[in-house]
Amino acid sequence: MAAKQQNYYDILGVSKDATSDEIKKAYRKLARKYHPDTGGDEEKFKEVNMAYEVLSDPKKREQYDTFGQYSSNPGGAPGGWSYTGTGQMPKEWEDILKNFGGGGFGGFGGGWSDFFGGAGAGAQGYQARPVKGRDLQTTLEVSFEEAFSGTQKKVKIKNPDSGETEEVLVKVPAGAVDGGKLRYKHKGGYGSEGAERGDLLVVTKIAAHPVFSRKNADVCMDLPISLPEAALGTKLTVPTPDGGKVKLTIPAGTQDGKTFVISGKGAPKVKGSGNGDFKITVKLTVPADPSEAEKEALEKLAAAYEQAGHDVRPHITDMLGRGKKK
Repeated sequence: MAAKQQNYYDILGVSKDATSDEIKKAYRKLARKYHPDTGGDEEKFKEVNMAYEVLSDPKKREQYDTFGQYSSNPGGAPGGWSYTGTGQMPKEWEDILKNFGGGGFGGFGGGWSDFFGGAGAGAQGYQARPVKGRDLQTTLEVSFEEAFSGTQKKVKIKNPDSGETEEVLVKVPAGAVDGGKLRYKHKGGYGSEGAERGDLLVVTKIAAHPVFSRKNADVCMDLPISLPEAALGTKLTVPTPDGGKVKLTIPAGTQDGKTFVISGKGAPKVKGSGNGDFKITVKLTVPADPSEAEKEALEKLAAAYEQAGHDVRPHITDMLGRGKKK
């Protein structure tokens, strides 16, 4: 005699009119209690997962409420339901199949059981397949310096399946990039039917730095310089991203936007070996509110430009000149 199938509502300890939130809450509580990884009852855990799999899906729940059993077996009976060996056919199927076999269902001899080829055909009923747990994702913010040199940080992850909070030690590699993903196997959602857990993906987010920025392994820096420094040239000491400093020579006549590259002084390469480059771009700045002395010096410079016939916009002057001739 076949064992009576447990009622899924009874397994989860909820009423038949329970809301989806009540079902989810009951499942999480029982999953924590029976999960094998925490010393729980594996068979009970399977029952809980099977019940939740059906009752958490509106369509499956509707079919379960109608027929008392759900199966996703495509080779079973009509509508995705399988024979359970009881020898009884749901009333709804009798209506559908009443004209088979020349009147009624009796044309199949033994009725419901014979229709499926005896108790051996599909008699096992619903068999849930092991399904790996889902992957979880979280974002970890690190400072520019931490991403450059590497660091370790503990992050707390709340597992949506069990409701438990788990602490994971994340090892951020030297040279970590913004948006990079670190994968930790078997730290994600719990699998069903004894299947393995999913993975945890940690996405690194690098906080902004007041001086440096990153382009993969290259480190970039904007360096403001004055008009005299650009015109006459100078030597400046600038900080490097590894915490050191370097002397930078600005040649006379340096133009705004000129980029100087110091090879191998960028961030470590996560993939491959070596470091990226340190790229310094000069930005010409002028006084926003010049003093009287600065104004006098700039006026003398303007007069000297005019006397020397130095035109800083020759292409525009030429265009305006051609326009006057027409």
